[in-house]
Amino acid sequence: MSKNISDLTGKKGIENSLFEKIGNLSKATGTPSIETMEQLADDFLIGKANVYGSASFYDLTREENKGKKAYVCNGSSCLTSGTQKAVSDKLEKHFKAEEIGNMCCLGRCHENSAFHYDGKNYSGNAIDTFDEIKSKQKNPLDNYHVGAIGNPILTEAFTDINSYYNILKEALQKSPVELLSELKSSGLRGRGGAGFPMSFKLESCKNTPSKIKFVVCNADEGDPGAYSDRYLLENRPHSVLLGMIITGHIIGANWGVLYIRGEYPESISIVEEEIKKLHESKFLGDNILGSGFNFDFKIIRAQGAYICGEETALLSSIEGQRPEVRVRPPYPAQQGLFNKPTVVNNVETLACVPWIMQNGGQKFADIGRGKSTGSKLISLDGFFNRPGIYEADMGTPLSVVVNELGQGFKSKIKALHIGGPLGGIVPIEKINDLTIDFESFNQNGFLLGHASVVCIPEDYPMIDYLEHIFEFTAHESCGKCFPCRLGSTRGKELLHKARTENYQIDRTLFADLIETMEIGSLCALGGGVPLPVKNAMKYFEEELKPYFN
Repeated sequence: MSKNISDLTGKKGIENSLFEKIGNLSKATGTPSIETMEQLADDFLIGKANVYGSASFYDLTREENKGKKAYVCNGSSCLTSGTQKAVSDKLEKHFKAEEIGNMCCLGRCHENSAFHYDGKNYSGNAIDTFDEIKSKQKNPLDNYHVGAIGNPILTEAFTDINSYYNILKEALQKSPVELLSELKSSGLRGRGGAGFPMSFKLESCKNTPSKIKFVVCNADEGDPGAYSDRYLLENRPHSVLLGMIITGHIIGANWGVLYIRGEYPESISIVEEEIKKLHESKFLGDNILGSGFNFDFKIIRAQGAYICGEETALLSSIEGQRPEVRVRPPYPAQQGLFNKPTVVNNVETLACVPWIMQNGGQKFADIGRGKSTGSKLISLDGFFNRPGIYEADMGTPLSVVVNELGQGFKSKIKALHIGGPLGGIVPIEKINDLTIDFESFNQNGFLLGHASVVCIPEDYPMIDYLEHIFEFTAHESCGKCFPCRLGSTRGKELLHKARTENYQIDRTLFADLIETMEIGSLCALGGGVPLPVKNAMKYFEEELKPYFN
C-alpha cells in the first residue's frame, strides 16, 4: 500500500474512484485497453504500472477475461453438488469454450447449477431454458426458504421506509456518545468471522480528529456457501443502509461506501434503487431532518477478488491500488480510505444496528449466550431438505439448525464445512457438540465465520476437497506475503500429485507447510487455510492415510 497513491487518488474524492473507472472501462471487452489505462494514470498523476497492476489483478478486469460471455460458478457448494460440468456442457452449445469463464461464488448455493450471463445470475433448472434467457424472454427467478428460531432481528418483516426511518429520527435527536453507549451495551461483534466488537472500532474512529471520515460496508466477503449478505442486500437493504447512516452519525462521517461483489448484480441494482428512494424521502443528503448531519452513499461494484473481503485490501481496492493486505498498525479507524479515519464492517453487522437503536443495547445483549450476543444468520446449501437462510439466537444448538430448520439431509453427508473456505470441517459426529456462537466453535477447534454450511457428501473424496481449498487460496491470494502465495500453491501441487500419481506426501513436510502458512501469513487467507486442513487430517485420517507417509 502506497500512502502517496492513497492521497493522490483521494484528491478526486469518492465520487471519482479510480477503481470504478477501471471497472467501467472493462465492461465492453472484459478488460481495459492499454491506452485507456495510460490515460487514467495521467488523470490521477500516478504511474502506469500502478494502474496496470490493479486492472490485471481482478478476475473481471484482467486480460484473461477478454471476450467472456458467460460464467460458471465454481464455488465449494456447486463443486460438491456435482452440477457444474453439466452447466458448462450446456453453455458450450451456445458459446465457444474460450467465451466461458468462472465466477466464485454466485450465492446460489441453495440450488446450485449456477451461472452468470448478460449481467444476471441463474441457478437450478434455468440452464435448461437458456434459449429463453438468451432471447430475454425469461428473467432469473431465485426463491429460497427464510426462517428464524428465537428472535427475528434480521428476518422480521419490513414495514415501509417512512415507518422504518423513525429509528433515524430518534437517533438524530441523541448524541453520538449516547448511541455509542447503546452499541457498547449490546456487545455486538463483527459477523464476518473475526467477532471483533463493533463499538471499539467506532469509538476509536470517533476519537480520531479529521474533517473527512468514511463508513465502509464490506459486501465483498465472498465465502463460497454464504449467501446471507445477498439476502440482506436484496431483501432487507434498509437495515444495512440505516445501520450505515447511524454509524456515520456516531463517528462523524458524511460518506457511506458500499463495496458490493460484482458477482451479486441483483444486489447492486436493488440497493441503488433503494438509495434513490431515500433521497426522495429526504433521509439522505444535506442537513438530514434538520439535524445538521450530512450523509450520502457511494456504491462501488467489486470486480472479483476474494481477498477484498479483508478490510485493508478492500480499502486499497477502492483507491485503485492492487488489493494487497496492509500491515497494521495503523488501523483503518485511524488511517483508512484515502488515509482518512474509516470504519469497515460487514453487511450483517451493520444490519443489526437499527434494531439495537430501536430496542436498546441491553435487549440485544440479553439474546444469545455469553459474549456472543444477538442472533446469527446461517446459510444452508442444497444438500439440506429445506435449504435457505435461517436466523438463530446465538447459542442455538447446531443440531437444531441441521435437523429442525434444515430438516436434515437429502443424501448421506460425512462433513460440514462451516464458515467459508477458511472455516472448520466439522464431521457429522460433532454436530451435537456445537452451538451457534463464537466460543463453542473456537473451543472445539472450528470457526463460526459467516456461518455458511457447505455439505461434503460421503462419496466426495476428502483429498479432492483439500486440493480445492488450496487451489482456491492460491488463486485468491493477494501475493504480498510468501507464506500464503507460495504455501497455497505448493499445498495444491502436493495434494494433486498424491491424488493423481503413485506418490505419498511426507507428513512432516506437510505439517511444516501449513504451520508456516498459519503463523507467517499477513492475513486470515493464508493463515486460515490450515484450520480445515488440520480438521480433515484429524477426523478423516483413515480416508487420507493412503496419500501420506
